[in-house]
Amino acid sequence: MTHTIPDLGYTPVPDIFKLPAGVNFGPCSGVAVNDKNNVLVFNRSENALMEFTSMGDYVRTMGRGVFTNPHGLRIDREGNIWCTDTGSHIVVKMNADGRILMVLGVAGRAGEWHAAGHLRCFNEPNDLAFAANGDVYITQGHGKGDNLVHRFTANGDHVKTWGGTGKDKGKFDQPHSIVINGKGLLYIADRSNARIQVFDADGNYIRETSHPGTPCGLAMCNDNAHMMMAHGHAGKVMKLDENCNVLGITGSQGKGPNQYGEAHYIALDKNEDIYVGDTLNWRVQKLVKK
Repeated sequence: MTHTIPDLGYTPVPDIFKLPAGVNFGPCSGVAVNDKNNVLVFNRSENALMEFTSMGDYVRTMGRGVFTNPHGLRIDREGNIWCTDTGSHIVVKMNADGRILMVLGVAGRAGEWHAAGHLRCFNEPNDLAFAANGDVYITQGHGKGDNLVHRFTANGDHVKTWGGTGKDKGKFDQPHSIVINGKGLLYIADRSNARIQVFDADGNYIRETSHPGTPCGLAMCNDNAHMMMAHGHAGKVMKLDENCNVLGITGSQGKGPNQYGEAHYIALDKNEDIYVGDTLNWRVQKLVKK
């Protein structure tokens, strides 16, 4: 008997973002929601990081001239903004006003991470997540170099690295997104291996689930147990339980409302309205509960 996955129960709000005159988004790679319920859009244009209200009113632009190829975007518990750049091979931490507080990696220099030496270079950092103790986990590997997970303290001190390129357990082929649930488990969307792998805080492999296609972006729901997944070129948004079973689904491939060229990254606000960044259609769509 075929199991039918129920509709997720959301409807799109078309074209809500009111951009300044003459300004357009570039490919929208990242999206995040801050404690004001404002929406930050990370896109590949000269206006790399823009902030809007939940109603789409423009607030400000940050990060002009900083980024080469914007990719991942997260906001920590203190409201700091963290951005990954796969072109410049850096991770940038900014405060809520957009002032740079920390840079991990060396801008423009791709390399492997050597904890005991002087080389401290990423090779295409993708995404990051924050543990309850403040540690930061950063995934890297977007087609070049080794596919790794790096763990740092909140102060930027390197703790450990694991992974490597491959299909075996604990190996990766584009570890594209990472989240940490309320139990401290790490969920990593291993995109080109079409799976989600689960690890403990020390990087020990626990289990994996298959998600055929390109599982791109993960975001924790407000209960810190369930997750939302942006399923890449399939144009799907899926809700998963802690075992990564699919509980609900919405969206499709295309260019219309609730359709996506590449559902790349995803974020939820306080009401669990959903924002989906689309790198191919150059937009972020908002989905609200029906």
